[in-house]
Amino acid sequence: MGIKGRRAALPAAPLALALLVATGCDGEGGARPEPSAGPASAVARVCARPAAGPATAPAGAVSVDPAVAGDLAAKTRTSPPGTTFWLRPGTHRLLPDRFAQVVPKRGNRYLGAPGAVLDGHRTNQYAFGGTARDVTIRHLTVQGFVAPHDEGVVNHDSADGWVIEHATIQNNSGAGLMAGARQRVRASCLRGNGQYGMNAYKAAGGLRGLVVEGNEIVGNNKDDWERRRPGCGCTGGVKFWAVDGADVRGNWVHDNRGAGLWADTNNNDFRIEGNLLEANDGAALIYETSYNAVVRENTIRRNNWVEGRRYADRGDTFPFATVYVSESGGEPRIRARTKKIEIYGNTLEDNWSGITLWENADRFCNSPANTSSGECTLLVKDTGRCVRPAIASAPLYADCRWKTQRVDIHDNRFVLDKSAVGCAEGCDRMAVLANYGTYPDWSPYQGERVAEAITREQHNRWHDNVYVGPWTFVAHDPSRVLDSGQWQAMPYRQDEGSTFGSRDGG
Repeated sequence: MGIKGRRAALPAAPLALALLVATGCDGEGGARPEPSAGPASAVARVCARPAAGPATAPAGAVSVDPAVAGDLAAKTRTSPPGTTFWLRPGTHRLLPDRFAQVVPKRGNRYLGAPGAVLDGHRTNQYAFGGTARDVTIRHLTVQGFVAPHDEGVVNHDSADGWVIEHATIQNNSGAGLMAGARQRVRASCLRGNGQYGMNAYKAAGGLRGLVVEGNEIVGNNKDDWERRRPGCGCTGGVKFWAVDGADVRGNWVHDNRGAGLWADTNNNDFRIEGNLLEANDGAALIYETSYNAVVRENTIRRNNWVEGRRYADRGDTFPFATVYVSESGGEPRIRARTKKIEIYGNTLEDNWSGITLWENADRFCNSPANTSSGECTLLVKDTGRCVRPAIASAPLYADCRWKTQRVDIHDNRFVLDKSAVGCAEGCDRMAVLANYGTYPDWSPYQGERVAEAITREQHNRWHDNVYVGPWTFVAHDPSRVLDSGQWQAMPYRQDEGSTFGSRDGG
């Protein structure tokens, strides 16, 4: 949504995570090279060799027969809450009705035997739905469901407290998985789904305490929704909406069409750490109209080659970045584990550009240019307050606008070989900028006010980084392209304590 808004405006410690490393796969099931050494070298690789489930039914479990269509849903209906179901080896089906689905009861557990598959056969829309809490799904492959756009196959209704572990959710339409509060998604393969691997969205709100750990998230947005609905901002490996508190760690997010991870609209308190984000067509990470995050010790490489090149070929000079912070920043008034956005200890290698801090001067509460569907900031509950004359003075002048502020970028390593990326120019940018405010005519943010604020007044700082390769820098607006000396000098004074060198360290 922020990408669409941009185009409308302009023609702390090493992780103690030790995850099993298995042979990986690409979006089509082919082998990929092993990850190189780095912060995310122990990243999860689970799609090719998922952990096997129990070969025999656990004591007290209800056995589910793949030869009986609808057996899983029927036995779920007739069993009490808290029942464990063991799906025997083979392909399980629901009844041949688009709305046929499994509706768990609170505390149910679904365990797949080796080779157990729940297949929608391109007929059923949803696999698991309903509002029951604390449901567990383990060692089960879920595939072939046809959820509508923006809807999901597993936990369709975003119930709370679900645990999805050692599952393979693949080749479905829509999102493979939705999310509720306190959901745990671990050591699972989210592969080749039509829109998202996971759509972390809860219509009723209250999506708190999400953990996404040790998963392989690959080849999603197979249906190419940005082409089908240009500018929809509705694609990627995982999309997060209004999530308050998320830990995203130790995942291998790769070869997705569009962004790898995208947090969009009033997310808060994220920790994104120890992941390997690579070869996604778009940005590795977009953090948009959101608050308070730590992005640390990730390996980020070969991202944004497709989308970055597409815009460059059109002559668009905007610095489309691999880590894109759009109208997002630290806000001490919103409770979180940090009071800023801190990006540190990451290695970014041979991506299409680096980190862009952006703010759209025309995007604020009650503005027609706000692409977040009528949403307002977390600081203003009543969107209707953000109008003239009140919006032109404190506190609403500040609080009606999502601000890119208090972003601290330090102790990262940025490596670029243009020949590896295959670009002559435009893929070498680090940027902090905004557009010239023009719209609507009652906006108090017209002119260069926001560009001046994001560049000089909102405590956005690069320092103590290492640059290898031919980096350039953009400040204030897209026309101000700087070399490292200009970037470090007055008036910008960025990257104090950083080093700059050629590819070979010279």
